[in-house]
Amino acid sequence: MNSKIKEVTEKIIARSSRSRNNYLKRIAEAGECRENRPSRHCLPCSNLAHGMAVCNREESQVMRGNGPDIAIITAYNDMLSAHNPFENYPRLLKEEVARAGGVAQVAGGVPAMCDGVTQGEPGMDLSLISRDVIAMSVAIGLSHNLFDGALLLGMCDKIMPGMLMGGLQFGHLPMIMVPAGPMPSGIANREKARARELFAQGKIDREEMLTVETKSYHSPGTCTFYGTANSNQLLAEIMGLHLPGASFVHPGTPLRRALTRAAGQRISKMTHLGNDYMPLGRMINEKTFVNAIVALLATGGSTNETMHLVAVARAAGIRINWDDFAELSAVTPFITKIYPNGPADINGFQDAGGMAALINELLTNGFLYNDVETVAGPGLEQYTHTPELEDDKLSYSDEPAKSLNREVIAPATEPFTPTGGLMLVAGNLGRAVIKTSPLADGANTVVEAPAVVFNDQHELLKAFTDGKLDHDLVAVLRFQGPQGNGMPELHKVITPLSIIMDRGYKAALVTDGRLSGASGKVPSAIHLHPEAARGGMLAKIKNGDIIRLDTARGLLELKVSPEELESRDCFYVNLGKKHTGIGRQIFSPLRRNLMCSEDGGSSIFTYDEEK
Repeated sequence: MNSKIKEVTEKIIARSSRSRNNYLKRIAEAGECRENRPSRHCLPCSNLAHGMAVCNREESQVMRGNGPDIAIITAYNDMLSAHNPFENYPRLLKEEVARAGGVAQVAGGVPAMCDGVTQGEPGMDLSLISRDVIAMSVAIGLSHNLFDGALLLGMCDKIMPGMLMGGLQFGHLPMIMVPAGPMPSGIANREKARARELFAQGKIDREEMLTVETKSYHSPGTCTFYGTANSNQLLAEIMGLHLPGASFVHPGTPLRRALTRAAGQRISKMTHLGNDYMPLGRMINEKTFVNAIVALLATGGSTNETMHLVAVARAAGIRINWDDFAELSAVTPFITKIYPNGPADINGFQDAGGMAALINELLTNGFLYNDVETVAGPGLEQYTHTPELEDDKLSYSDEPAKSLNREVIAPATEPFTPTGGLMLVAGNLGRAVIKTSPLADGANTVVEAPAVVFNDQHELLKAFTDGKLDHDLVAVLRFQGPQGNGMPELHKVITPLSIIMDRGYKAALVTDGRLSGASGKVPSAIHLHPEAARGGMLAKIKNGDIIRLDTARGLLELKVSPEELESRDCFYVNLGKKHTGIGRQIFSPLRRNLMCSEDGGSSIFTYDEEK
């Protein structure tokens, strides 16, 4: 193993010692009553009768006996492409669990909102908060205590991390995440991005723009660019939460159905009733999260994961922070180019060898831990083999996969850049993260320019339309943090700033909001904390103040004297209108308790040393 990776891992283990031990103690206590019998037999007869009232005769016999009862938690809905395929998954999974001698029951559903639909709209203010709602929904579904294991059906931006945060509260149960895969490639992502720039400049009309967008988003499955949804799938597999090779197989294909059925078979063997018991809370450990961070950095994945991984780790009693990301980024080679980091989309990555090739490259060169538990059993090396169908039966290739296209998956010994695709920047404005992988000048990007301050993304869009941004600038977009307006994604502002850069001006973005994996070529210091709504220095910036963003040195500086800053009052914005309408008002209790971005941006306070 790389020595720095080992060093960071040891720091995390030491930092997490007390909270992790508390967590493991709690999940051990949660499973104490069962011994060698199903969990449901710990319930009184009346309680159990309620839980099996809808079972048919065969299922009732199993429930009275000793076969496993598997919960299915689903994010199915039929308006979102990524979650539409889950409609028929419960039937397939129930059949496979029944073949293994058990029963599977849909125990609950979780909301699955789409940032793509709500982008730039009021509903986006609920996006981050929805992750906590999802976690709570999972906990409610599993709270019946009938179950010996669970299958989690979810993929996109807040759904996968929310499911894990909730599932880890029942960490005494084994769990498998079951994905649905990406849609086939449509119009090229760069062509779509160019059309958006033309539309923003009024050079094509709405009908032409809609035609382009519908050619891009055109079928069931996740969007094909490497945003948060596909970052989630990549990390779920690297953490051993998916079956090997399950992440990026298209919906509706024979291989996808075989992988889904295999999940039902496998979870039946993982319960405490068999010989392969591996509960989620023990399977996931400090090495698991280090593997996930390394994979994120090596692929230039979504910046949202700098919050999601922190929040999921907290739910398992593990404490990671942005210093861990920064130290690991310094030694992790950037070895994939997936749009917006390169021309290939996620299907191009799959064609180049996909997860098996990526894991083999990182594992062989000492950047990943092999000695971890997975849903497929011990050892990450299982994930270096590619799934295949032989006579309609799932099997795996004999040899570890290698890259089939070095322009998409490069050798770790000959990376695209020697350091990771995300960086930490810090200075007198606070701490922020920046995605360096898609930037034209890579990690050497330096922007020093006057600030143009906005308190709402629509102000920035209007200023662009009015022709007021044609100069070097650092766009400051504040009051976008967790306690400001719930931390919406700000992808809409990237197109005008990209156009400003194309006109020959320097441009950058500094914000306490989010951007996801689709940040593109604009240097963007995001997730800045302390956020403006909590009195962070961001609230003291004035138009014309000089800001320097230097990613090579990891610096974010407001070039105003300490004396001047001390004399300034924080700018105040009445956020009342951002907290009401479109259902936002009922989430006030959660919004008030959202932690800062580096602590995961969650309102769920789990297994802290102080408790």
